[in-house]
Amino acid sequence: MDAVLTAMVEDHIGPGERSRLLVQTAKEQIRFDYALSLRSPAIALYLALKALNLEAGDGVLLSALSPRYYANVLADLQLKPLFCDVSFSLPCINRESIEKALLEKPPGIEASCILLHHTLGFIPETANMSGLGIPVIEDISQSYSAAENETEAMPGNESAAKDAHQPGRGNFIILGLEERDVLTSGGGALLYAMNRKDSSALRNFSGIPNEYCLPDINASLAVVQFKEAPRNAFRRSEIAQAYTQAFAQARQKGKHTLFAGIGSASYNNYAFPLVLETGMKDVISYARKKDIIVENAFEQSIIGSGIMDAALCPTSYSLSLRTALFPLYPRLGSQEAQRVSKLIMTLP
Repeated sequence: MDAVLTAMVEDHIGPGERSRLLVQTAKEQIRFDYALSLRSPAIALYLALKALNLEAGDGVLLSALSPRYYANVLADLQLKPLFCDVSFSLPCINRESIEKALLEKPPGIEASCILLHHTLGFIPETANMSGLGIPVIEDISQSYSAAENETEAMPGNESAAKDAHQPGRGNFIILGLEERDVLTSGGGALLYAMNRKDSSALRNFSGIPNEYCLPDINASLAVVQFKEAPRNAFRRSEIAQAYTQAFAQARQKGKHTLFAGIGSASYNNYAFPLVLETGMKDVISYARKKDIIVENAFEQSIIGSGIMDAALCPTSYSLSLRTALFPLYPRLGSQEAQRVSKLIMTLP
């Protein structure tokens, strides 16, 4: 609150010194080579695709569970989406699903980019994708602060947190700062590159108009979010542990399932998603009676929004109907977390 109010009373609240401080603060944590602070992830994706010099008609490989705005940006650039399915154990695309999409792509369309969304905070298997020879844009908005072990996220262990694994090996990486992202400034994004070659392409956009850049008032909040990230990650892990234990003790144990990786030290506990055995309507209604909001995890995804043929990615479509999100965020009080745990234990 202090950071935002200080920015509000200054003469200059548009893109300026605070935005530059944000880039510097982020660089200390992520150690990228060059970054742009932008008003939205949509602008970041647009510029990343432009930096790859893609041409109209080129194909872009992406998950059907990607955010809906991806489809809008691709359409604006006249790029062709090549949708990849996921597995029931992990809601991210992998090399196998990419190769399948390449085999099934329409003739005459060249796959010129892989757009990797770290869905619900899970990190795709990126290491074995380099052999495909296709440029990669990664979106780590939901997977930021994924650590190698739980102690790295503990309060007071900031030095270890700096060395924590921050996902992102693509040519360009998007770190969204929207309301539902791990770090939030109320809106915005960082677009960065890890090496000099890719950074030189991003520097071509260093002179973009201020209307594309993150205002100082938002940057001030984002700086605080970076500094509070270790503490917030630890709190997320505490809540997630309670939820996982409740799920294990549930009377209906085995009826619903968890994605692989939940409960592991490498997961950043962005969310607590359950894949329901049946539809979501009964669970949402049951939770509402207990004054708890349970949401459809993929309501705002491309396939969940109904803007693509569900038959192209049947597993993604099934997950979009059956994946429920339970409240999990750092400021969730202990009593509220206990109520959610009891809900998980008694799900219909």
